[in-house]
Amino acid sequence: MVKCPKCGKPVLPHTICGYCGYYKGTEFVNVMAKLEKKEQKKRQKEMAETKTEETKETKKETKKETKKETKK
Repeated sequence: MVKCPKCGKPVLPHTICGYCGYYKGTEFVNVMAKLEKKEQKKRQKEMAETKTEETKETKKETKKETKKETKK
């Protein structure tokens, strides 16, 4: 199992993610269209939270790299 780069859910290698419908950064399956409205809202909220967490992690990594470069 590997981590989906889009949503972070575990998926089998070289397969489309069943949670978000993405493979290698491209949407192949519109998962949202198949869900009921209630489920769509829930899924969108979860994906937005995941994206926010990824952004925070990226900012932290960038700050660490910047600090390392300035120390050199």
